[in-house]
Amino acid sequence: MAKAILLLSALCIVALANFAHCHSEVFDVEGKVYCDTCRVQFETKLSENLGGATVKLQCRNISTEAETFSVEGVTDKDGKYKLTVDGDHENDICEVTVVKSPREDCKESVSGYEKARIECSDNVGIHNAVRYANPLFFMKAESVQGCKEALDELGLFPLEF
Repeated sequence: MAKAILLLSALCIVALANFAHCHSEVFDVEGKVYCDTCRVQFETKLSENLGGATVKLQCRNISTEAETFSVEGVTDKDGKYKLTVDGDHENDICEVTVVKSPREDCKESVSGYEKARIECSDNVGIHNAVRYANPLFFMKAESVQGCKEALDELGLFPLEF
């Protein structure tokens, strides 16, 4: 009898521990937006963080493509943003998209590079409620002075500057 009570007590403690470990399905998505001053579609030492840029996180059902979640945000002075996602979106494709640049001299987006895909589910092997998106950017119409030197330092040879 004592063993049965001990076993039952142990099971209750394990169940309680699992309940205490549960958390609501809320994720924070963090990322940054910058101005590609050299028009090379990656960050260089001449890139500038874009404070005030508008970004949108949108989740769509994989099968129906119906929108299941959407939230917009604005980057801080360092070009960083943090968006909160409610719910588990295991059956969705979630992407962060640049929407609007705050600068007239840096507002060109590049098709295929204007989005960053994010996993917003507990069932993907990530044991953290924060998801990090790849950096997003807008480009200047013309590259700035110093880009050739910046790329030469990286060992890259641009086609034209």
